[in-house]
Formats: sequence, C-alpha cells, structure tokens
Amino acid sequence: MKELELKYGCNPNQKPSRIFMKEGELPIQVLNGKPGYINFLDAFNGWQLVSELKKATGLPAATSFKHVSPAGAAVGLPLSDVLKKIYWVDDLGPLSPLACAYARARGADRMSSFGDFIALSDVCDVSTARMIKREVSDGVIAPGYEAEALELLKSKKKGNYNVIQIDPDYRPEPVEHKEVFGITFEQGRNELAIDDSLLANVVTENKDIPESAKIDLILSLITLKYTQSNSVCYAKDGQAIGIGAGQQSRIHCTRLAGQKADNWYLRQCPKVLELPFKDKIGRADRDNAIDLYIGDEYMDVLADGKWENIFKWRPEVFTRDEKRAWLDGLKDVALGSDAFFPFGDNIERAHRSGVKYVAQPGGSIRDDQVIATCDQYGMAMAFTGIRLFHH
Repeated sequence: MKELELKYGCNPNQKPSRIFMKEGELPIQVLNGKPGYINFLDAFNGWQLVSELKKATGLPAATSFKHVSPAGAAVGLPLSDVLKKIYWVDDLGPLSPLACAYARARGADRMSSFGDFIALSDVCDVSTARMIKREVSDGVIAPGYEAEALELLKSKKKGNYNVIQIDPDYRPEPVEHKEVFGITFEQGRNELAIDDSLLANVVTENKDIPESAKIDLILSLITLKYTQSNSVCYAKDGQAIGIGAGQQSRIHCTRLAGQKADNWYLRQCPKVLELPFKDKIGRADRDNAIDLYIGDEYMDVLADGKWENIFKWRPEVFTRDEKRAWLDGLKDVALGSDAFFPFGDNIERAHRSGVKYVAQPGGSIRDDQVIATCDQYGMAMAFTGIRLFHH
C-alpha cells in the first residue's frame, strides 16, 4: 500500500487528505477502524518515542499522546499498590510489564490522556489490551498484537477503534520535508541517540546521579524529543510525572509541568485515596473530581448541591498547608529540558516539586546563576550540550 486516503486533515474543511510514500510502501497496516490525520501524527511520533525508550532502557515502553505531544510516557516497571489505585488498575489482577508501562503513561496525567492515541514498543498482549479496552482512547499503534488482544481491541468503540500495526524494521530517509504555506522545508532527521553519555558533564558540586535517576533523565530527554517546544519533563521511577509542552516561556513550561507533577503526587495522599465516591461514579468523572478537589477550585465539587452528586458524604477541604506538607515528601525527581534554562527561577520552581537531578543543554549567559541555584539545593545537574526542539 503506497497511500491511504483520509476523511479530512486537521479539520473537517481541510480536504483532500492522505498519507503516502513517494517511494516504496507504507510501513503500516490498519487492522481496525479508520485513523485520521491527527491520529497518524500522534501514532508516528508516539512510535518513535517508545522505540527509542525501549532501545535506551531495554524495558517495554508506552506513551499516551494528545495533539502531537505526549501526555505521559513510561517504561514497564512494577506498580506499587498506591499507583495501581490512583491509575484505576487495582482490579485488573497481575499486569504484564507492557501493561505497567501503559498504566504509568496514562496515569501521569489522566485528564490530558482522555481520548489519547497509544503507542507501545512491544507486541500488545492481553493484559495491556484489557486495560486499553476500558479507557476512552482513539487508537493504538504497536509492532504486533496477540490474537486475543486484537479481538478485544476490535470490540472497542462499537467496532470502530483504531488499531495500527507498524513494521518495527522500518527506517525513514535521513532527510525529512514538510510544507508550510506552500513552501517546502527540509532538514536532516533528529537521529541523535540519547543515552548515558549525555549525562557525563555534571557541572554542579553534587556529582552523584544514581542509575535509577539516569533512567529517569534519559526518559525525560527522549520524551522531550517528541514534545512540542518549548518543553520540560519531570520524571520519577521510570515514568514522566509532569510534561509542560508548547509554552513560549521556559518558566511557564517549568510551572505547568511542575503543577502536573504535584497533582500526580497529591493523588497519592491518603486524604485523596480515601475520597468517598458514590459507587456509580466512573473513572473519568472521578479523575475530574479529584483534579478539582486538589486544586484551587475545590468548591466546584464541595459546595452544597455539588458534592451530593459525587460523594457519599462531604469530604473535608484539602487545605493549602496540608497539600504543601504532603508535597514536601516528593523527593528524587528528575527534570529534563529541551533547551537551556535562562534563569535560576526554573530551578527554584523545580525544587518545590522535589527535583534533585537535572539534564539540560547549558549555554545560557546565566549558567553560573543556574548552577549556583542547583548547588543551593544540593541538586546534581548535567549539561548535555544538545537541544531537543520539536515542531
């Protein structure tokens, strides 16, 4: 198959639309559904991300994409009982490593992952398919599917769920093109390998970056490679916990991603875990209620006439002081940035979300200020010397 006609482009008025190869055949098969233009953008970017994560770590990887940026990305490390609960997978029994990777990728920011496109580094197994089947999602791309897993996915969305199989041996041409306003842009593909060697230049007084933190920093950098810039990524225990994408100011990226990392950790607080939801409340509605409850708009779910629709009884307010006390327990977080930090304020904000390890290109005229701020908090920071802009 050289080309595949699509219903429309980014928007319904943008016709005609297709994906095609100038030479050779498309490296994909659509096994179910009718993926659209944005679906394929998410699928192909997501596939590159998980392929690189698998190559860099040796672990199964998954990502949850929305609007051409990852909402979450992770490798297949086991889940604690608390993580199983906040990811709503504690009722699924034993989970495969690939299923753990997707639970982590989806669970990093469940609000943003609603209606995601999934990419999996490995053949989709039944454990992962069962998890996907009950989530609101647009589709999945993987190098293959177990027979039972494929049947489960085909039954999703009244038989219209998008399932794409990609040839894992496919390698694109080294030069890529895109058109904007009728003008063709050309550049070499970003084939830079991201591995431990990028973390060798540690410029802070603290030089200690343990292996677990190296995995998190590599994961954050690979994630940023496929995130719309400007972008930063907080990571912990083999998963992204906060991604700030597409902001014009780097401090706004750091704040946005930091708030998402904070929310991820706040959801693990016993006060949140024990919220008395009514039995009929589904996972998506619980996610929405939790997001409001832990935020500044908590009265949207706790006001009289509101809480009765969600909870069995009215929960106590989660006060600012209680939240800060809980967040002080978030430690050893890794932070990657796709370009240099121009000011120490980014490090100040990162510190409030438990960041201890940082990887960024370096090269700012204020590098000394940024290094000094890291030293103030005992952080270890590596200058990678590489920028990871993605547009």
